[in-house]
Amino acid sequence: MPQAPTLTRPPRSLPSVKVLITAGLLVTMLWNLKYVLNLSDVFSRAPKHTKPLVILVWEWPSKQAPNISTDICRELYNIVGCWLTMDRGLLSRADVVVFHHDALQRSRDKLPKEKPPGQNWLWVSLESPTNTKALAGWKQTFNWVMTYRQDSDIFMPYGKLVPNRSAMVNIPNKTRLVTWVISNYHRSQKRAAVYKSLSRYIHVDIYGKASKRPLCKDCLLPTTSTSKFYLAFENSIHRDYITEKIWRNSLLAGTVPVVLGPPRANYERFVPADAFIHVDDFESPAELATFLKTMNASRYQQFFAWQKRYSVKLYADWRERICTICTKYPSLPQGRVYPDLESWFKT
Repeated sequence: MPQAPTLTRPPRSLPSVKVLITAGLLVTMLWNLKYVLNLSDVFSRAPKHTKPLVILVWEWPSKQAPNISTDICRELYNIVGCWLTMDRGLLSRADVVVFHHDALQRSRDKLPKEKPPGQNWLWVSLESPTNTKALAGWKQTFNWVMTYRQDSDIFMPYGKLVPNRSAMVNIPNKTRLVTWVISNYHRSQKRAAVYKSLSRYIHVDIYGKASKRPLCKDCLLPTTSTSKFYLAFENSIHRDYITEKIWRNSLLAGTVPVVLGPPRANYERFVPADAFIHVDDFESPAELATFLKTMNASRYQQFFAWQKRYSVKLYADWRERICTICTKYPSLPQGRVYPDLESWFKT
């Protein structure tokens, strides 16, 4: 009897290439959709774009006003979102209006007649109280101050030391002992009395308008750098009043500053204790003179140890000073006003 034929199941065919490609595309689309949805969520939580801060400089602090029509804060100092202008027609749009005291003390009419709501007025002065006139009467006017004092809303020193681990000690060749550059000399100043006593015991090379030996701008540092010591004598004694006399004329030039100003402890908040000599360290000008004249080379070199850790940064450009307002703006107190500017500044 013939045997029935055996029925066999046909082999299961593998998915076609077309099906595989279609499935892959579908998975990819679903993955990308999930990614896009996640991005949308990120963007929804991201901070919204804010308009640039408008800083209106009512009158430029220096005699020569620069061109500030471009985005100079970004171009020069990498500070973004900061727009400087001197166009008084933009008063209603300004977030901050800057008033330098030199202009205010010439005429009180310099201020705008009205102050737009929410606008902040900034009072600026780098002079000491002794040299700042016409302060009386400025009450309930200014929201913030920018001065050399560390307790200012915006602290603006004449200079500072910045960390620089790669710095090398550089002591220029010395051909003189003591140098002093002085423009405004008045016998009533403490520095005049100290110099007069000191000069009895040591020779001081004097330059500047007061001595009728003015130095050109590019001649200052080469001149002071050839001296072992520089008289960094301030014209008046006030807390934190430490000017370019120590930063530029002394430390940057590579000479040792002999300072006359606020107490040593005040200087040491900004400068290492072993980087300068304070007049108050000595009982008399005669003792100071002896210390300077008899100092040996090893002791002298110790005054430059700071160069291994720091370098000098000067603040001399008003564009940088004013651009700094934008970096400080988020942390400045809003809605505060100084009840009596004179009382605060002369305290």
